[in-house]
Amino acid sequence: MNKEINNITLIGAGLVGSLMAIYLKKRGFNVTIYERRSDMRNTGAAEGRSINLALSNRGLKPLQEVGLAKEVGKMVIPMNRRVMHDVKGNLTFQPYGKEGQFINSISRGGLNTLLMNKAEELGVKIIFDHRCVDINLDNTEVILEHNDIEKQIEADLIIGTDGAYSAVRAAMQKTDRFNYHQRYIDHGYKELRIPPSENGAFHIEKNALHIWPRGNYMLIALPNTDGSFTCTLFFPFEGEKSFETLKTNEEIMAFFNEQFSDAVPLMPTLLEDYNTNPASSLMTVKSFPWVRNKTLIIGDASHAIVPFYGQGMNSGFEDCRVLNDMLNEHKDNWDIVLPLFQKERKPDADAILELALRNFIEMRDSVGDENFLVRKKIEAKLHEQYPNKWIPLYSMVTFHEEMRYSEAIQKGEKQKDIMDKVMRQEGILENWKSVNLESIVNQLD
Repeated sequence: MNKEINNITLIGAGLVGSLMAIYLKKRGFNVTIYERRSDMRNTGAAEGRSINLALSNRGLKPLQEVGLAKEVGKMVIPMNRRVMHDVKGNLTFQPYGKEGQFINSISRGGLNTLLMNKAEELGVKIIFDHRCVDINLDNTEVILEHNDIEKQIEADLIIGTDGAYSAVRAAMQKTDRFNYHQRYIDHGYKELRIPPSENGAFHIEKNALHIWPRGNYMLIALPNTDGSFTCTLFFPFEGEKSFETLKTNEEIMAFFNEQFSDAVPLMPTLLEDYNTNPASSLMTVKSFPWVRNKTLIIGDASHAIVPFYGQGMNSGFEDCRVLNDMLNEHKDNWDIVLPLFQKERKPDADAILELALRNFIEMRDSVGDENFLVRKKIEAKLHEQYPNKWIPLYSMVTFHEEMRYSEAIQKGEKQKDIMDKVMRQEGILENWKSVNLESIVNQLD
């Protein structure tokens, strides 16, 4: 172990912070986490946060590495396809990958609890109700506030895992030549709910992510283990149809009955949920460098993304795994690892940020479109017959955790150009089954 680094302080006990603490404690470091909130295990999940998330291969691999695969396996509901609901309630289906491939719906609070419990079991100290006020980057000191009293904590290394509004990153932003870009998209989200049936059954298909795509907005639903679905309305803040204009109960019900008619009968608490739950914003964060002296930021603190590729948590978990792999390779030499990590990981963070923004357009505009569905069917056939040469972009991101995000987006761009030409062929919607797959794949060479 690098003798200069022994005591590591993490700021933020969320998903990424708790997982990173487990990795570091297993390496033999003394690890302490300071969290500004109270212990969610006593108070419940963080207010305003989605109660379930999509866990895919990139997130599963780190959990397996730290020995939590069995516990996580009991908490997930596999989702092997999208189910699209049109305005009339008609359904279309799109598999996520090949047979046997799926993403997983998992409780955010349940997973966070599992990670914190594991960290404490290993000897990590988690100290709650301590807000990070500032970081002394030169001396590697954390300035914390607890009960209106400030105190300073020295560390050998500080890691900011405190999310998109990171206090650790805010300290870095005050330094010279720190690049930072924050963007709020025009849409926000509101959590709604489909409860289970009286006997605890699922009202709609259990092992699927449900989407009601409506052009400029959409409703999605992910299953929970109790038979319910967490529904999320992604909706503009302002505009003709927006959070700004839907005010009265009559307006809310008229809108939902018009746009999501098959979902409304399944949502007995729709009005209560809509009027009570906040409309939360969605933002992206780009920053660089991620390292100042002996302070590092990872996860949303360094690269927050919108949720439309289901990769926010997964990319944060991958940060932890990549950092741990580098520590293995360089025998805990942080002087080598810190600059190497930010250099190697930054292109991947930028790539998944871009892909997540693009996927919002696909989900809300395209998934119910015949042209889009035919395109995906052709790509599925290409992947089936040429599995090592043609891998759909979604599969590269979601199921090929050994492939970097930056590599996936480059290959995806090339495949998109080829498929654009294919889809311009006359009669393609009627004759897609007879396309020459070999000629398409050969264009990759």
